[in-house]
Amino acid sequence: MTPLGEKIALLIAGNGPITVADYMALALGDPEHGYYMAREPFGRAGDFVTAPEISQIFGELIGLWAVAAFEAMGAPPRLALVELGPGRGTLMADLLRAARVRPAFLAAAEVHLVESSPRLRDVQMATLGAGAATWHDTVATLPTGPSIVVANEFFDALPVRQYVRTEAGWAERMVGLDETGNLAFGLRPLAGPPSSPLPAQEKGRPAGSGAGQDTVLEVSPASTAVMATLAERLAAAGGALLAIDYGYEGPAFGDTLQAVAGHRYADPLAEPGAADLTAHVDFAALARAAEAAGARPRPLLGQGDFLARLGIAARAARLAAGKDAATQDAIAAAVNRLVAPAAMGRLFKVLAVSHSGLALPAFDDDA
Repeated sequence: MTPLGEKIALLIAGNGPITVADYMALALGDPEHGYYMAREPFGRAGDFVTAPEISQIFGELIGLWAVAAFEAMGAPPRLALVELGPGRGTLMADLLRAARVRPAFLAAAEVHLVESSPRLRDVQMATLGAGAATWHDTVATLPTGPSIVVANEFFDALPVRQYVRTEAGWAERMVGLDETGNLAFGLRPLAGPPSSPLPAQEKGRPAGSGAGQDTVLEVSPASTAVMATLAERLAAAGGALLAIDYGYEGPAFGDTLQAVAGHRYADPLAEPGAADLTAHVDFAALARAAEAAGARPRPLLGQGDFLARLGIAARAARLAAGKDAATQDAIAAAVNRLVAPAAMGRLFKVLAVSHSGLALPAFDDDA
């Protein structure tokens, strides 16, 4: 058992089973042993590779999108350029490089990074340079005023609660201890159905009617709270948000909790603190939260469609021009990984949110 596993086991032994959400929060964010607190998980030497690490084109296109959104906002003299969960700072570095095409954007933009890991803050500072950004533990301390927010593979790491339909009714999945003292899943019966909306499996059927025995419902109050906070700011002061992640248009049933270590799937309870934990994003829930806060969500786009609308083919051709065959092949392979339906193009989706009346590039025909 990992040091964090032992810590969690002692907590459970003393206080009883914990929710899946509390387990995820500890596994990822424990100050001493949490997965993101003391390690650099990104890249081939880490546990997984994100889109900005696959190709510089990804961040560059996000940068051009941000510039176009800035123009659509009327080019405000001050702009909070925010990234949630910035990884190694690669996306922001590529974004800022592409944004040089519009000096007024760079003059207005003040970079704010929401990152709770001291280790990753150091890495981001090394990438972007000392003094290049202001760091925040949460979105609560972001400045007021017009904003452009980018969240790439951020919401998937926020904790989820899981509910299971049993023969006796709904129960919440908990993390407890088995007879040998190891972490194990169990169920805590509920007095009634979960307070979260129950989806219908098919159009025209009553909510929750598709929930047969062993059906799993996932909800992420942490995700909708973050979205509500940001959407309220956008509605009040103006701006736009891009959330890019793997997930579903939902609502839907299903268990999507997964652990990854060394680019392989792992048991989510086996090595807390040593493996990444994520769950697929319920984009419909995020859109509802944004709309309830007064902002305007757009219909989802697949990542492949989104990047195609931003001109990824033309950018790749320009980047490959004059290069040797091996480099050209590498660029083509990276682009294919980002946009192909069988790779990231369909599983990864893009949700855009803005204040009312703003025409967003790639999402609104008049943008």
